[in-house]
Formats: sequence, C-alpha cells, structure tokens
Amino acid sequence: MSNNQQKKQHRTATERMREQHAREQKTAKARRRVVVGVSTALVLALVGGIAAAVSFGSSSDDAASGPVVVPANATGDGTVVTYGKADAPRTLKVYEDFRCPICEKLESSAGKTMQELADQGTYKIEYHFATFLDRNLGGKGSKTALNATAAALNEGVDKFKAFHDVLYANQPDESKDGFGSAEAMLNLAEQVPGLKTDAFVKAVNEGTYLPWVAKVSKAFDDSGVSGTPAVLLDGKQLNVFPNNQVITGDAFKALIEQTPAGQ
Repeated sequence: MSNNQQKKQHRTATERMREQHAREQKTAKARRRVVVGVSTALVLALVGGIAAAVSFGSSSDDAASGPVVVPANATGDGTVVTYGKADAPRTLKVYEDFRCPICEKLESSAGKTMQELADQGTYKIEYHFATFLDRNLGGKGSKTALNATAAALNEGVDKFKAFHDVLYANQPDESKDGFGSAEAMLNLAEQVPGLKTDAFVKAVNEGTYLPWVAKVSKAFDDSGVSGTPAVLLDGKQLNVFPNNQVITGDAFKALIEQTPAGQ
C-alpha cells in the first residue's frame, strides 16, 4: 500500500472514529461495550493482522492487586484530579484515556483555552481517567501513563498538568503501545522541569500507583460515561465535536459562555 493510500485510510478511520464518538455520547452505559468493539474493529482494520494482540484482561492485574496508594493532591474520593481554583463557581469534568486519539485532538485544539479559563477562575477542571483502550487494543500504555501521571500529581498539581500536556503532545498511535514502558514515561518527564525527583522515578519504575490506577479505572467504568473524551460543565454534557469536527479554542470559550450556570 502506498503512503498516500495509508494516509487516506488512516484519515478515513479517524473520521469514522470521530463519528462513532459523537454517537457514543448519546448512548447509555449499557452500549459502551458495543461502541468499544466498533472502535477496536476500526483500529484492526487500519493496522491489519493484529487481532491476536487484542486483550480483554488487564495487563497489570498483578501489580494492581496491591495496596492502593493515593497520590498527594488527588481530590474527591481519591480518584479525581482537580486543576484550578477550589472556589471556582463552576466545574468542568473531563473524561480521558491517554491512548485515545480523539482526546489528543481535543487537547491539541482546545486544551490551551480550557486551561486558561481554569486559570482565570471561570471553572475548575476535574479530570477522570479511563484505561479501557488497554483492554481492547492490548498492552498497558493507558495504565502506565496514568501511573506516571499519578507520580507527577504527587509532586504537585502543576507538575501533573505539565506532564498531562506532554503526554498528549507526544501521544503514539493508539494501535501501538508506545506509552507502555517506564522508560518511555521517564524520557517524557525530562520535558517537565523538576519533575524527575527520586520519588517520581521510583514510583514510575515500581508501578507504585497501579492499584490506584485500577480504582480510577473502575470509577470511570461506573460513571455512566460511554466513551472518551467527554466534557461536562456543571453536569451538562458539552458538544466538543460539532458537525464531527473538533471544537476550536475560541468556539469552546463561546460554548462555555453560552451554557447557563447550574444547567
């Protein structure tokens, strides 16, 4: 297959995934397994011949069975990461999986604006993380990235946010397990000044927060959210892919302004 054909096929698959994502957000939790199955089929059609790599079990079950160590600065029931001013009048809930390519598109397009509005006190952001792509594509990239993110959170919310952004800026193809090693995480951590403390390196290498990752993943599975990314303002789900196109920063800001408080 030529490079042009491959690029065309990838664009088509991405467009189909985006369309599927828009439908996902209208479904009940009971349909989530069907949606994931369709997304997985699209990926398999794209890369071809990797069906044997698909796994529906956790690749980190052993490590995740230990005691739950909650990172410093976690909020809510310990499974939430909050960015912004605690007394902000509104709450923006963001549901993501670090391997999700549509999450990366949203972060690349509107992520800066989302952060700016939080910094200004318009709302605080509550991050809720999923790892279902590990189950459906095989590998452990989502869990490994989330474990490293917990280690960054333990160093400070600012370190969390910086590392979160670095991960999306360097996201590998979701059909590959590019985030699956501690080495990959430590290499990316070099881009966040002051992050690679002894405690951070130890937690990444030893998987200290993997039991917490399992708890966070279960919280997502129990949330009723049917796919990623999902963005809710004061409990109201926002359409961040209007007309199946990722929302721009300016359009996102307008959407926030147009959404009544408490709705």
